[in-house]
Amino acid sequence: MTTYTVLIILSGLVIFSYLFDLVASKTKLPSVLLLLVLGIGLRLLVDKLQIHTYNFLQILPTLGTVGLILIVFEGSLELKYAKEKNKIIKGAFLSAFIILIVTVAVITYIIHQITGAELYVCFMNAIPFSVISSAIAIPSVANINKKSKEFIIYESSFSDILGIILFNFAVSNQQITVGSFGQLAINTILILILSVVACVTLLYLMGRLKHHIKFFLIISILILMYAIGQSFHLSALILILSFGLFLNNAEAIKHAWFRSVFIYKNLSNDLTQLHQLSAETAFIIRTFFFVIFGFTMNIYQLDNFILIANGLIILGSIYVIRFAYLYFFKRENTVPEGFVTPRGLISILIYYNLPQHLKLMEIGTPFLFLVVLGSSLVMSIGLMSTKKKELDTLVTEETH
Repeated sequence: MTTYTVLIILSGLVIFSYLFDLVASKTKLPSVLLLLVLGIGLRLLVDKLQIHTYNFLQILPTLGTVGLILIVFEGSLELKYAKEKNKIIKGAFLSAFIILIVTVAVITYIIHQITGAELYVCFMNAIPFSVISSAIAIPSVANINKKSKEFIIYESSFSDILGIILFNFAVSNQQITVGSFGQLAINTILILILSVVACVTLLYLMGRLKHHIKFFLIISILILMYAIGQSFHLSALILILSFGLFLNNAEAIKHAWFRSVFIYKNLSNDLTQLHQLSAETAFIIRTFFFVIFGFTMNIYQLDNFILIANGLIILGSIYVIRFAYLYFFKRENTVPEGFVTPRGLISILIYYNLPQHLKLMEIGTPFLFLVVLGSSLVMSIGLMSTKKKELDTLVTEETH
């Protein structure tokens, strides 16, 4: 391919992604779903024309990790803390934690029945299917009511963090002992301390940097700290969520010394620019990630009744557990929140980070793709039906 052909393809993908976002805002059909379909379409076209392409699987995990960081950061920059939101935050954390644990347990049992593999291996393979993808959930709920939107941003971010903690813990501790939990507690305390130091340092740095290019520097430092934390098996996504929350709520801190040292004149303007930059960068990364993921899928492998049946069983268990939890413990807004439990970027990243000897042939990338695609479709149908119900209610109220 010539340089100009590559440029035409890349710019065309971005334009299509922008159009998909416009469609998503009108229909509540997630743009991610359209990007996956676009990737599949490109793969079919390339296969038909017999064009030789690059092995994109080599860059997919890196691209996905950067996308995850930026999407969680962008979502956290939209959250304003207030005491009355403690209930939402607590509810979102409990929802993410309990649903994750129950879902992992149920899917572990299902995989064990499918494969007959030992429980530890089944447990490791169940984790990717049990984590809500904030990369899909957060952009998809941009147009729903504020309370549900905040709940889903917190819940999906907590689910990502808890999923990574669980995965790191399980990889490091095939045999669980008391010492395993002690190490987990130490790692959690370390990342919380690091988060506090990073938040304060980066805010101080933002106020002191006079160079006209500073936001990409801040984002690069964030990515660097995430990578260092993850390399030591620390759940560094906590740091990303904390920094976004801290930045967006720093002006609410009334302590005189803190305000004199850290709060500067252009902070509000800088936050707007940083949010805009992270949102646009996340948009680009998300575009290429999901198109490439769709492109790398061999959809011909989906022509397998057993694979589809097993995938539907796992999908069904995901929604039964979610709706049951929301009904018995939350008892409000089970719709649309019950439908917003997509599997996506985080599921793919955890799956690709599974040690090779733990991967099960029956639970491969086609199986993962089926669950990612299926959960996005269910979420789309749920969100669109919710929108229709809201419009019908509005029309009825206006009529009366």
